[in-house]
Amino acid sequence: MIKLRSRRFWRCSSKLSEGVSDDGAADIEWELRPGGMLVQKRENGGGQDGKLIRVRVSSVSDSHEITIGANATFGEMKMMLSMITGLEPQEQRLLFKGKEREDHDFLHMVGVKHMDKVLLLEDPASKEMKLQDLRRAKAPEKCCQAIAV
Repeated sequence: MIKLRSRRFWRCSSKLSEGVSDDGAADIEWELRPGGMLVQKRENGGGQDGKLIRVRVSSVSDSHEITIGANATFGEMKMMLSMITGLEPQEQRLLFKGKEREDHDFLHMVGVKHMDKVLLLEDPASKEMKLQDLRRAKAPEKCCQAIAV
């Protein structure tokens, strides 16, 4: 860990000047990322670092609350929801903040926090395929009934 002193925030609000040393310089902690980038060290809060968060998942007719890791992906959330709703993961569409999220998107990277709401929709293509399969299953019954009469 590298510590650098900066006088940039020495006349700031109390929130920014919490780490101010005796001479008025703010202590900023820096970390070196694997790619070689030097960035300001993150706070360990906000439902990150393996903590569990509770997410409200609303569909057209139901609402569920699930507990999932903050570092999980939307694909993992779909797997959990498939046990609750009975919809297969490939039949689900998850929307957060008005955008459909991909299976490989991480919850914390997108900004999902404790008690946020995610919208669950059934994929229209899979819904149509189910209706077609249902029609095909009923069609032979009608043919058999017509022959029997």
